[in-house]
Amino acid sequence: MDDIDRATHHAARMLAANLAKQVGKGHYQGMSLHHCEECDDPIPAARRHHVPGVRLCVSCQTRLERLAR
Repeated sequence: MDDIDRATHHAARMLAANLAKQVGKGHYQGMSLHHCEECDDPIPAARRHHVPGVRLCVSCQTRLERLAR
């Protein structure tokens, strides 16, 4: 794994942690999906664990948040 891969993984973990804080980590938000409902990419287990009820991958969630601004 090179520096760019490590940075990407770190950014994904940080985003998942921040999203978990926003949606209320620990509150049941429904069943998490294993694949993104937008692009059908797999959603990593760590993201499903940290963001209960997650429905989008990091890329699609980021895009959605940018559009909402």
